[in-house]
Amino acid sequence: MSALMSLCPGLVAAQVAQTEPQPTLVALPPKAALVEGAPGSVLAPMTGPGAQRATEAWVATTDWSPEQLRAWWRGLRSMDGGEGKLPADLLPPTQSQAWTAVSLPEVQQREAAGEEGGESRRFQMRWYRVRYAAPQGRWPTSVALYMPRLVALAAAVLVKTDGGWRPVFDNQSGAREQWVRPLWVVLPAALTELQEEREIEVVIAVPVMQGGYYSVSSVWLGAREDLEPRHDRRWALQVGVPQATGLTLVTMGLFALALWFKRREDPAYLLFALASVAWLLRNLHYHLDLPRTRDALEWFWWLTHASMSWVMLLTFLFALRFARQRFARFERLVGLFVLVASLASLPLWGRGFDSLVLMHICNAVVGLAGTGFVATIAWRQGTRELRLIAAALVIGIALGIHDLGLLAGWWWPEHVYLMPFSTLVILASFLYAVQYRYIEALRGVERANGELAQRLSEQSDQLRAQHDKLREAERQQALLLERQRLMQDMHDGLGSSLLSAMVAVEQGSMPQEQVVDVLRECVDDLRLVIDSLEPVGHDLVSLLATMRYRLGKRLQLGGLRLEWDVHDLPVLEWLEPPDALHVLRLMQEALTNALKHARASRVRVVTRDLGKRVEIRVEDDGEGFDVASVAQGRGLRGLQRRARQLGGSIRVDSSPGHGTVVTLRLPVHRSDAEPLPQQG
Repeated sequence: MSALMSLCPGLVAAQVAQTEPQPTLVALPPKAALVEGAPGSVLAPMTGPGAQRATEAWVATTDWSPEQLRAWWRGLRSMDGGEGKLPADLLPPTQSQAWTAVSLPEVQQREAAGEEGGESRRFQMRWYRVRYAAPQGRWPTSVALYMPRLVALAAAVLVKTDGGWRPVFDNQSGAREQWVRPLWVVLPAALTELQEEREIEVVIAVPVMQGGYYSVSSVWLGAREDLEPRHDRRWALQVGVPQATGLTLVTMGLFALALWFKRREDPAYLLFALASVAWLLRNLHYHLDLPRTRDALEWFWWLTHASMSWVMLLTFLFALRFARQRFARFERLVGLFVLVASLASLPLWGRGFDSLVLMHICNAVVGLAGTGFVATIAWRQGTRELRLIAAALVIGIALGIHDLGLLAGWWWPEHVYLMPFSTLVILASFLYAVQYRYIEALRGVERANGELAQRLSEQSDQLRAQHDKLREAERQQALLLERQRLMQDMHDGLGSSLLSAMVAVEQGSMPQEQVVDVLRECVDDLRLVIDSLEPVGHDLVSLLATMRYRLGKRLQLGGLRLEWDVHDLPVLEWLEPPDALHVLRLMQEALTNALKHARASRVRVVTRDLGKRVEIRVEDDGEGFDVASVAQGRGLRGLQRRARQLGGSIRVDSSPGHGTVVTLRLPVHRSDAEPLPQQG
């Protein structure tokens, strides 16, 4: 954003502020004499049969004192709604030689030296006269006057009637905003109800300060429906776009402020929000009517012009946030300069100097120096977004020069001011920078996520390999432990029995029938070990069925009748081959005792589901024994040890002459193990 944009309203308002505010007027026709034989211009058709444009007119000038100018404005006000008239010396000249031809648009630059002081100031009334004739004699329903730009003091429009010059419009209430707003006047319908051979003469009364700046564009007269779209387009470009841009910028600034509250480590959002507020203050003249008192107007223009320096300062600070390094010294220096200039230009210090000039100088210095610095950094070491912002700032400088040339009358006096559009360009560069940074942040997150995913995949592969190694080691260890268990079990059981039988056979102390029994027991023991290795799917009933198949024939040969009272039991998830062998050993021991020592004729195997536990009972009808006498024996302690390894308990109930009951209780789940108390 360039400081040059602040020149446009300030220099114009410096002249307008010297006059008294006046209300809008639509006056009735004065009783002035007609101007006989005065020359004029007939407008050439431009946009259609009902709209014509005058690029040439006739002008007459009258030197006025401040009292005459105030009398003119008072006279216009006094005619509002009444049948008054203006004095002859306040009306357009009646002599034809007073009028000279002039080309429109006409621009007068400000003279280097001029009169100063309140009452010593001199004014000049410039009367621009044009004529409008209806094309082909057909008058439009409504006739309007349109001027793209009229920069002067409060002007008025007069129409010549049979009764003299009639004021139909004056912009006393809007003169301060006229520098940026097109002039639009709808002529009263009564004035267009003329004969087909008649025409309308219109005078635009433009009061200016002698030696001061003014600008009068070409004049459009014609049908309202033909001129109104042209006026509306001009209004939209000159006023509507800046208003919409300012409000949009403030809305985005509030959004940026909300983001800053969430991410205070990033000052770019705060700088954008502050710049949007400063820009709203800078463009208050687009949204508010100017104050009506001189002091209030001075404070208003100080606020709008001083805020321009702050807009540029905040813009540069925001732009430098996209550089690869910080420039704290430059930021402090420019900030201090803007602060001192803002304080030095306060209206508090009186009128000993022109504070507007000081503010314009400050804005120009800040704008040119800041833009040059940012452009240099962007060219040397800037990022893509910083270079785009720098290009937008350079465009703002170019548009500011364009507007300065319009104001000074150097070129294209009817062009629209383009600096408000530079706001859109700079705003677009800001949005691109923020959007690019956001996208880059997302890409950074995606890259980081990709790297993390790759590292996670590598770690997973390593963990999987380590897990496979661990599982292989566990498998080898389990095989080793199982091999050791089988070897120990076969050594203590099968090996011991075979060794005893072999010694007895060698010594000839064991009869053949007993050797056969020993070998049969060894075979049964070997089969139990093999059966324990078979998968039983954690099903205790299936395990017991396998045992019945292996030992049933031997029990039958021993004269025992087997009663099988086995019911379905819950699955024991913990029942693995080592545990299965313990269960088989316990059941084998109970059945072998019934077969060898109890002299029983019947043995009964019973299973019951007790909820958290399952129960297996082996009952025989043998001779029984005194449990107390064998409680400390090696065999019973071995049974209890195996039961504890299974997480359960074993109980032996017997008495002489009443048989024996061996009860094994096992938990359904390891956590539910509740060993039964042993009875003596």
